[in-house]
Amino acid sequence: MGTKKAPRRTAERILESSLALFNRFGEPGVSTNAISVELNISPGNLYYHFPAKDDLINALFVQYEQALQPILQASDGVTNVEDAWFFIHSVLEVNWQYRFIYRNLNELLSRNRQLETGVRQTLEDLTQSLLRLLNTMQKNAALNAPPVGWDSVARSMVLLLVFWLSYEYALDPRNALEEDNAQNAAMRNAAHVLGLLAPYAVADQQAHLQRLIDAYASQAKTETAVA
Repeated sequence: MGTKKAPRRTAERILESSLALFNRFGEPGVSTNAISVELNISPGNLYYHFPAKDDLINALFVQYEQALQPILQASDGVTNVEDAWFFIHSVLEVNWQYRFIYRNLNELLSRNRQLETGVRQTLEDLTQSLLRLLNTMQKNAALNAPPVGWDSVARSMVLLLVFWLSYEYALDPRNALEEDNAQNAAMRNAAHVLGLLAPYAVADQQAHLQRLIDAYASQAKTETAVA
């Protein structure tokens, strides 16, 4: 007779359901009552685990940080365009999984000091990680050094990695952040981030970089046409 799986803890179920609802409808559009109804639990049960909605948001942000940090810490192992492609995709996958954070960032930060501190630190960690990536690629002769250093390039990469989904949402608010659009959005985003490396890539890396960018653009057009 097989061993029964232990039921998931209520707090885990609340976080999982909240994340799905926040991603789908945006955090402001989801009440704690809606989360309770989705889980078929009483509002009091939810309140017992998370006394305020911001407690839910902060717990989800901790999950986001825990998923992102191992990727950022590996950036000094990126030595060429292929490695950079994998790094960028890994960051984008985590950002998509917790996309509600950046979708409603201004509103969330206006009322949540803990989140404000966490987001600021995450953006700085991402910037420093990308600076290590760019310097390592330069040391491994994959990139030529820019005349004024890598800071501007790194911060431009951060802007695209973090706020691209807001741009997609502005263009198509009814569909952009739906699960079916994840791959397409990631391809467009990755193509633009990789494009920031193009002016500095050495000849052989430049060719590989252009192939990746062209492949992204072509596949994104195909996916859009099919949709």
